[in-house]
Amino acid sequence: MAATTVMSQSHGLQMKKKEDVENKDNLWSSILAEVQNSGNNKLPSNKNVLVLGDNESGKTTLIAKLQGVEDPKKGSGLEFAYIDVRDDYRDDQTRLSVWVLDGDPGHANLLRFALNAERFPHTLVMLVAAMTTPWAILDQLQNWASLLSDHIDNLPLDNDTQQQCRQKNLKKWQDYTEPGDELDPGSPLRRTSRNLDDDADNLPLPEGVLTSNLGLDIVVVITKTDYMSTLEKEHDYKDEHFDFMQQWIRRFCLQYGAGLFYTSAKEDKNCDLLYKYLTHRIYNLPFRTPALVVEKDAVLIPAGWDNMKKIGILYENLQSMKPDDYYSDIIAQPSINRKCLTREVEIQAEDEQAFLARQQATLSGSRDPTRSPTTRNQASSGPMIQVPSPNKKLDPKGTGTTPSGEGVLANFFNSLLSKKTGPSPGGPGSAPGSTGTSPIKIEGGPVDKTTMRNDAAAELDRITRAKKLPSLDLNTSIDC
Repeated sequence: MAATTVMSQSHGLQMKKKEDVENKDNLWSSILAEVQNSGNNKLPSNKNVLVLGDNESGKTTLIAKLQGVEDPKKGSGLEFAYIDVRDDYRDDQTRLSVWVLDGDPGHANLLRFALNAERFPHTLVMLVAAMTTPWAILDQLQNWASLLSDHIDNLPLDNDTQQQCRQKNLKKWQDYTEPGDELDPGSPLRRTSRNLDDDADNLPLPEGVLTSNLGLDIVVVITKTDYMSTLEKEHDYKDEHFDFMQQWIRRFCLQYGAGLFYTSAKEDKNCDLLYKYLTHRIYNLPFRTPALVVEKDAVLIPAGWDNMKKIGILYENLQSMKPDDYYSDIIAQPSINRKCLTREVEIQAEDEQAFLARQQATLSGSRDPTRSPTTRNQASSGPMIQVPSPNKKLDPKGTGTTPSGEGVLANFFNSLLSKKTGPSPGGPGSAPGSTGTSPIKIEGGPVDKTTMRNDAAAELDRITRAKKLPSLDLNTSIDC
């Protein structure tokens, strides 16, 4: 009996050792199979990014920055591009398709080519708005989100696919863990208590989170944040204005379960981090950057990090406004932008030589000797003064066709012409701007200048009192 008992115990030990060896072999086989399967798990090539936003929001420039292209070419309608994605850990690479829809609402019908039922489970959406028009950011985001929602409702998606996409979106939000709390957020070895909890999917979401779950991964990108300095200088924006804008944008992101990035392609802010975040959300590659909310022009908030309590920290800086004030009431469009739409007409000055040539032609026409003297004075109601041709001499005696009262005037003007000698203005040998005199001479001997001036003054006074002759313009009535 004792021998039989010893033999049975020895047999039992042998069977146990055999089972342990088999279990060990199975363990190593399972590990090798897992490694082999992970090695064959290449990056998928059917992933897409859909970019929505108004015109001039910087969509094309942003995608070119993610591509590493220096000189982007803007298209129209529906643009297509791709971004090279490389996984250094697996030594694998693929291409991420990018669709950029034109900001004109008339091109919204092209959305069906970029987002259909087949691509829906493999698409990430970027909603883009620019800081150059801060008063329109919230309206633009809401309009494009509404347009996207309407398009999804019209897609021929079965309920199971749509529900799976929504559940996946929900799980991504709940599974967010701060970088540093685990070895690698994108590693297959990632294990947390929430992941192992079977009831994690039944946990209630925080306030305001995923109230509009479209089943798509969404990232909100605010571009051209370098313009914030201009808003401060030219439009008197304060820190509380930027905090007011940020808290509204973050509440919008909570509603759709979206991540938030403030970027500047000009100053290269957050563009590299945005690229890494996209590859993390689409291909589950590592992303170890925590949320950044200190710098107002470089905000970075991954989906799953934010909540209303964290947003409430911004309320402490709002002194002249309340968090629930209407966005457009606080961030209003300045009136100066409307005035800039009307451009003043630029007046081109006429060339100086062309102006002088035109005046010379006019004066030459007025000196035409074939014209009647009365023609030039037909608008005058007083007695007509016959002005002789420049080639003729004035008659101081008042004979001929000159009236007797005008002989005195002839003597007066002859005295003016005889004061200086030299070439006439504009004549040969005269310098520009010189004041030469006419070569006209007086006939009939010397004239008493004092008597002549007194007679001229008396004659002018008589004409003025009689109101028979309007005031005489010496610059235009006499051709010198």
